[in-house]
Amino acid sequence: MRIGLIRVAPTIDLTCKETHPMHIEPGVVTGAKLVLSCATAAAACGALVAATLRQRGAEGVSALAARSALATAAVFAFFEILPHWPVGVSEVHLILGSTLFLIFGLAPAAIGLAAGLLIQGLFFAPFDLPQYGMNVTTLLVPLFAMAALANRLIPAGTPYAQLRYADVLALSLVYQVGVVTWVAFWALYGHGFTAATLTGIASFGTAYVAVVALEPLVDLAVLFAVKAVGGPTRLVAPRV
Repeated sequence: MRIGLIRVAPTIDLTCKETHPMHIEPGVVTGAKLVLSCATAAAACGALVAATLRQRGAEGVSALAARSALATAAVFAFFEILPHWPVGVSEVHLILGSTLFLIFGLAPAAIGLAAGLLIQGLFFAPFDLPQYGMNVTTLLVPLFAMAALANRLIPAGTPYAQLRYADVLALSLVYQVGVVTWVAFWALYGHGFTAATLTGIASFGTAYVAVVALEPLVDLAVLFAVKAVGGPTRLVAPRV
């Protein structure tokens, strides 16, 4: 699959340059090690359910459903359409998770990332499904970390159009660093501290600087557009 996740073949060929849709290939994490990916995915999905229930109670089912559907469609389009390039242990890709979070809120963004990833696996890359737990963990855990930071930085009830640019930039950077950290973790967890793995992680991290630089600019541009329009609607989260 075409997002910034691990892309190591079972033989640890870190120079592999295929461009077919792929996240973590079969064989990277196997046997008893898969238990950890199931546990992290279960924890992430539990947090997703909790966030969904909270947002449903606060804003209603219709707004939550509409934003979740839009987020899912956007994620699927990001994975299938946006440019990507293989580097080191993964493919560098614009995931735009922080952008989804800023526009739709935590629960719809989390649902969109998990559902978009699942839809792509079911219909375009079924061989990727055994690695779904690792991939969804890599996408969702940084999202929840970003939400926790938002709760500290942004006063409750702050409309999206009134957010500070500095806060939006900080949230975006937290998400990008989180993704890179999980990519490195799964690579090391699956293959250990070998020279090839460390070199691949270093190559990916260096190339990912472009994403770290670009995605915050996208977030700032979206915020600028919302400020220019004049505020949120039911399709835009009133609170980050």
